[in-house]
Amino acid sequence: MKNKIKIIGIGNDGKQSLLPIYEKWIYESEILVGGERQLSFFKDYQGEKIVIKGDLSSLVTYLSNEKKRMVVLASGDPLFYGIGSYLAKKLDVEIYPYISSMQQAFAKMNESWQDAYVLSVHGRSMKGLAQRINGRKIVALLTDATNSPSQIARYLRSFGMDEYRAFVAENLGGENERCAFYRLEEMENTEFSPLNVVILQKTSEGKVWKFGIDDEEFHQRKPEKGLLTKKEIRTLSLSELKLTESSIVWDIGTCTGSVAIEASMIAKEGQIFAIEKNDHDLENCRLNMAKFRTDFSVVQGKAPNRLDEFPDPDAIFIGGTAGGMEEILTVCCSRLKKGGRIVLNAVTIENLMQAVDGFKRSGFEVNITLAQVSRSKPILNLTRFDALNPIYIISAQHKEGESSC
Repeated sequence: MKNKIKIIGIGNDGKQSLLPIYEKWIYESEILVGGERQLSFFKDYQGEKIVIKGDLSSLVTYLSNEKKRMVVLASGDPLFYGIGSYLAKKLDVEIYPYISSMQQAFAKMNESWQDAYVLSVHGRSMKGLAQRINGRKIVALLTDATNSPSQIARYLRSFGMDEYRAFVAENLGGENERCAFYRLEEMENTEFSPLNVVILQKTSEGKVWKFGIDDEEFHQRKPEKGLLTKKEIRTLSLSELKLTESSIVWDIGTCTGSVAIEASMIAKEGQIFAIEKNDHDLENCRLNMAKFRTDFSVVQGKAPNRLDEFPDPDAIFIGGTAGGMEEILTVCCSRLKKGGRIVLNAVTIENLMQAVDGFKRSGFEVNITLAQVSRSKPILNLTRFDALNPIYIISAQHKEGESSC
């Protein structure tokens, strides 16, 4: 019978961080697997050493076919953004954790961490980080050489998040351990060891925007303010999209980015992808992204061009088609995930009929809301109402039992 593979967490101080029984298991094994840094602690190991270099699927294949006694070394807690969770799903393993770097960092800071928002930018893009952390009291980040403390500070300052101070813990448990607080401006211009943890602590109240942002808050074309999706239409359209915290969303014809921005605030753990053909509108969109602390992917182009660069969506908002509705609907209907929804705003009866026909040909169920909104306006000491342009809000989804068009 094949022995279970032992996955053992180890600290930066090497063997000193191990219980005697763990060290015994390591030296009794015939194969020792780990990163170069972990393996360097066992220069006197007599068995075979295998360095993990990134191709985990090949490693799993090898480990599953090998019958010798094996130990896998991992940093800290193997189940905390580590290799342990991946191997545990693929192999028969036993996991023996050490203290995670995050636990050590909070201990050095003398702060509890049960309420911390913890995430990793180690080997991952920082895209979307702004909306994920905005307003949170304490945020803990696992970093890497690219997403370093200085780069994180530069990123946060680009969104005006100077209400945070940072605690950086370097080389925890090692000879060159260093822990200190920094202002973001100071951290941006400081060099750090590649082995570090960053904890962001809010020291004052920053701007957190609520759902249903007033139209006047957005950078937009002037005097052509009608190109913005108005607040009332925006909130109704977003409610029809039925977004979750992890939704992948397309915004086609984003213009000022108002819908994509509010979608980012709902789908904080998801991904938002927007496309816009006009230079000036793109400039306003990027200004709005910085103002409202949302970081999503926006490209210049005329849909359906460049939509192939986006992953398959859970929801699609179509605010403008620039005359290419048929082609856009064909792509959107074919790419939408099962259970997803498409919402299209139309101003004219002709566009309404073209959209409904296109959705029905693709086998989608369609619901239409005609939104006729009026806003109060003072006149002397009285009040009257100004009507906004009527908008058709068209919602489409796969018919029951159908998954594609």
